[in-house]
Amino acid sequence: MRAALWVVALTLVAQPGPSLAQNQMYGAPAPRSTDAATMRDAALKREIRERFSRGIAAESRHDHAAAIAEFEAVLQRNPPEPQNSTAHYDLALAAAESGDLDRAAAELRAAIARDPGFLAAYANLIAVEIRRADLSAARAAADRFVALAPESARGLYSRGLVALGSGDLTTARSDFARLLSNNPAYAPAHYDLGIVELRAGRLESAERELSAALAAAPEYARARFALGIVFLRQGRRDEARVAFERVTQEASDPGLRNLAGAARDTLLR
Repeated sequence: MRAALWVVALTLVAQPGPSLAQNQMYGAPAPRSTDAATMRDAALKREIRERFSRGIAAESRHDHAAAIAEFEAVLQRNPPEPQNSTAHYDLALAAAESGDLDRAAAELRAAIARDPGFLAAYANLIAVEIRRADLSAARAAADRFVALAPESARGLYSRGLVALGSGDLTTARSDFARLLSNNPAYAPAHYDLGIVELRAGRLESAERELSAALAAAPEYARARFALGIVFLRQGRRDEARVAFERVTQEASDPGLRNLAGAARDTLLR
């Protein structure tokens, strides 16, 4: 666990202790809660909590510069775990949202160095490395994620996407299939597995997976477009045309609608 809650039980004795006046009379030391070191430590902890709160609030209103400043200030105070890795992580998210992907990757790696089991940091590092077009780094992070959490749906899906993007169809097929064995109705995994099979030239398997994606999510326009491609490669032109026509009517992505319209019009000639 990244944090533990320690409960200290205080046993109160029946006999009252000396009064404040008696303490002053006999020269008893002041309570430790008022010594300078303890007060400085308490103030620092309070400041770190407040900066975390302000950073998260800034991020929620998309003020990434303010969020970055707050999390940097936290790290300058070198808090212990889990606050240190969490500050690196939150700083990475703010940097990624601001478009500084190099900084985001560096901060996520720093978070993982502090906490090697920080799965959310691995997941976001994979996404950042994909955005940086560094598939080798993304794959390394994905492999580590799956090694730490072999049954993690996010880990399997992330590594499957990286493997698909880099042309490792064997790993992509295995990861998406493992994911579907635990969640057969997960439409995106059926879609991506369908793309794997389409790229491998296994058209019957591709049709089966894309049809399963549409059965789970009938408005999944990308899956319907890919199914149209499968029909086209199988020589089933009428079914392909119908699939492309539906995409022009149902897709929310204008780029996908235009692509489907062009494919439909080609089949009408």
